[in-house]
Amino acid sequence: MRDLVRRIDSATPPGRDRAVDALRAFAILGVVLGHWLVTALVADSGTLHGASPLQRMPRLAPVSWLFQTLAVFFLVGGQVAVRSHASARSRGTTYGQWLGARLARLSRPVAAVLVVWTVAAGAMLTSGTSFETMHTLLKLVLSPLWFLLVFAALTAATPLAARLHPLWPLAVVLAVDLVRFGLGGPAWLGWTNVAAGWLVPYCLGAAWARGGLQSRATGWALLLGGAGATAVLVLFAGYPAAMVGVPGAAISNLDPPTLAVVTFGLAQCGAALLLLGPLRRALARPATWAAVALLNLSAMTVFLWHQTAMMVVTTTGLLVGGTLPGLTTAPDGPGWILARLAWLPLFAVALLICWTAFRTYEQGRSRGRTRIVREVRPARPAAVRHA
Repeated sequence: MRDLVRRIDSATPPGRDRAVDALRAFAILGVVLGHWLVTALVADSGTLHGASPLQRMPRLAPVSWLFQTLAVFFLVGGQVAVRSHASARSRGTTYGQWLGARLARLSRPVAAVLVVWTVAAGAMLTSGTSFETMHTLLKLVLSPLWFLLVFAALTAATPLAARLHPLWPLAVVLAVDLVRFGLGGPAWLGWTNVAAGWLVPYCLGAAWARGGLQSRATGWALLLGGAGATAVLVLFAGYPAAMVGVPGAAISNLDPPTLAVVTFGLAQCGAALLLLGPLRRALARPATWAAVALLNLSAMTVFLWHQTAMMVVTTTGLLVGGTLPGLTTAPDGPGWILARLAWLPLFAVALLICWTAFRTYEQGRSRGRTRIVREVRPARPAAVRHA
């Protein structure tokens, strides 16, 4: 293990900002833990259906504030994509070659998930599994893919995002919500916010790559301004307090994104910027950096298979143990939350098995030193400014 830590540390370019990788790892882990805590599978009359503790216990809404970390992922994604594109241009790489390489890293692990679950769906269909159960399981697996579709689209738009001020997509989100909720506009208009809402942190990441957002005052302004705006929207404008979708709720902050989740994302981005200094100091330790680097090497594999890991453990519990608190029972009280926490290590073991089986689809063939730290070297400031 010590040898692995030393190799990872020596393979890291001296100018690499390790805090960026730490923020990406934090965002992925936040999504994984959030899903494991607020998503349950419950058996009812021979079928499985999804349930959430947020339905019965709305006071748990602050949990969603901790684990809904998508804005941080898009912030880091915008920063890395702009720097990567600038570096590629400085080497003479065309836009098409650059985009193809980045999308290939997303498409391979997605293809693996789709193939496996296509086979699984066929097996369930032939074995007589009810349509309701199949719909529940496939929805849990496929619903995270919307995030990757949006991320791929924004990656393709990186040259435009590099020049776009974050206030423009924020203004679009504000206008859409005013029409939807204030003027009784059509509900389908909200889907405009799928692109505009996540473009806000992505453009912030682009500004970061160009050398902006460097002062702590900017971080505090985003944190306090975003948190204050979110509080006003939740307390006085009727937006839900939960920053994730809650089954049966009249309004979801996430599906599609609302102004509240975007302003909340601004607060998260501000907090992320303020944490850069402490993270850089912590990641100077080789062991800490090795853990972050290894997680980033398989971030998409972890993201794509975490729901499968939870479902495997839950269905196994249904077949073997029947009623197991926190696993196969309805989330109806604080006791369920405590019991659920006890199941998280088993979910992690199942995810580790999935990671072992499918990580090669993300990592590709071994290429020596670059296998450990794969991102491009930091672009020179001049190249970034002209991206």
